[in-house]
Amino acid sequence: MEKTFSLWKTQCLGKLDHSKKSSVDEDIQHVVSLLNGCEQFFTTSSCSGRVILVDGVPQSSGVQKQDCVWLFVSHQKCKSEELVSGLSRSSADAVLKFEPFVLHVQCRELKDAQLLHAVAVNSGFRNSGLTVGRTGKILMAVRSTHGLEVPLSRNGLLLVDHEYIKFLAQIANEKMEENLRRIERFYQNLWSALSDDQFKTQQVLENELSQEPQSHPHGLNRDTEGNQKEGKNKSTVYKHRKKREQPCESVDHCHEEGSRDVPDLEDCFDLFS
Repeated sequence: MEKTFSLWKTQCLGKLDHSKKSSVDEDIQHVVSLLNGCEQFFTTSSCSGRVILVDGVPQSSGVQKQDCVWLFVSHQKCKSEELVSGLSRSSADAVLKFEPFVLHVQCRELKDAQLLHAVAVNSGFRNSGLTVGRTGKILMAVRSTHGLEVPLSRNGLLLVDHEYIKFLAQIANEKMEENLRRIERFYQNLWSALSDDQFKTQQVLENELSQEPQSHPHGLNRDTEGNQKEGKNKSTVYKHRKKREQPCESVDHCHEEGSRDVPDLEDCFDLFS
């Protein structure tokens, strides 16, 4: 399974990007890079969130991508003037949409998907979910529900005034701001969770190693070993006494010497919060 997942990852990340933009959106490049840099994840598709104005086919049930014209699209905040300009080209049923951040990630194991799901939910993406395919592929979808969809024209005829379009632009921009905040929360929480998970794994390995019986390659018996430890302790005490007799040049210098020890765990976690 490990080799199969690695093969899937190599094939997926080696493919050309067939999206309209043909690249990862700028606001989520750090998220995508973090996930693809982990051996247990790789992204299959993503969108940082966008405001779009599409012209659908009249009398159709819903707006289908293959049957619509894109009048306006932006992955950043929009201006009401841009929406008005796009609506002037409408000849069918124009709909304004705000589509929030969405990310599809393939996971190596179920526990990896569960970790990612917990991070997504805690970051505000409560509509996220995971699926397991027949081939064993575990796919996690990170998504949100704070979207927007408003019809604005019918058969090319504008149904609202410019003041209402300005109001809708404001609402869409507020949703975009909230969307970016959730993305940043997701990134920070994911980084923290991955670091915590890696620390726990390392801790388990260290515990297992510490429980293994230690061999004595030089054939020392217990009495000899005890004598060496006793001599070492005496030498250590002498060194400590001698060190205390030497005055410190300054308080800052003494503090610097002490700061060379391994930092506390809580201090390490602060780097990822």
